[in-house]
Amino acid sequence: MARRLSVVAPDWWDYTTLDEELLRDAARLTVDDLVQLSRPGFRVVIYDTLEEFYLAEALEYINAWRQSTEDNPVGICGPIGPTEQLPLVARLVNELELDVRSAHFWGMDEWVVDGREVPLSHPLSFERADRELCFDRIDPRLRMPDEHLHFPKVDTTEYVKSWEQVRCAVMQGGQGEVKHWAFNDPPRREPPWDQEPPPPEEYRKLGTRVVDLHPMTVIQNARTSGGGYVAGVPTQAVTVGPVEPWKAEKVSIWQAGMHDNPFGQRLTALMISKRIVDTSVPMSLLADHPNVQFNYYRHGLGTCEVEMH
Repeated sequence: MARRLSVVAPDWWDYTTLDEELLRDAARLTVDDLVQLSRPGFRVVIYDTLEEFYLAEALEYINAWRQSTEDNPVGICGPIGPTEQLPLVARLVNELELDVRSAHFWGMDEWVVDGREVPLSHPLSFERADRELCFDRIDPRLRMPDEHLHFPKVDTTEYVKSWEQVRCAVMQGGQGEVKHWAFNDPPRREPPWDQEPPPPEEYRKLGTRVVDLHPMTVIQNARTSGGGYVAGVPTQAVTVGPVEPWKAEKVSIWQAGMHDNPFGQRLTALMISKRIVDTSVPMSLLADHPNVQFNYYRHGLGTCEVEMH
């Protein structure tokens, strides 16, 4: 029998098509249960304050860049969402007088409108946010040159090539309500994958590319970045892999409770811990990566109990 239809977007795959027992198991997890999901290759870390959470995220940049030399350049791939770590990165580089001129950075994704990546002048531009919140704030004496900043374009040639030339110590990410990292959304429900979602081995072949965004992703970004103005959010983006995370030595996901809800934060941890891989939940593909860390803000985890307001 075909899997059930999504309850939010019947023409797409997403986590609402999963087995009900798995969904119930995820909803029952407590914060202490989440920590117990750690296993070799997958670590769950809980932070008690937002200050500690974002400082730890910023320090991943610092620790990656400190490894970089002219002969062995090292970089980090980072998200927009969250962004609170970015000014901290710049401040740490400046205060420590850390020379990062040999280091590299990859942006994870960018909006696409009318077949082109949005320009820096676009209010939602991810590259603009990275530059304004981080790189423009780093002392020019210490900062890497522009050619070491790699932002994805619709013509992915140069961006893809950069992943072959520089070692990526860490790929960071957030988690969206559709359970993506970057814009690796679940695929549309169409032949040949209209009865079952694509097998993981097919999804993992996807590298940096232009994608159509799941309706849940469009609505989420309107909520988090556009005051709920859905019509102002693009419906396409250019995004990294799944190919690219397997070029990173570590994948580090940061969840403060602002981009996904209590249930979603539990579901993906459970699936990765138990090695339940299903492309209707793209984040679950990380179950097969050798070094994944989920970072949570304790007070952003909430509960999945019914609470009327």
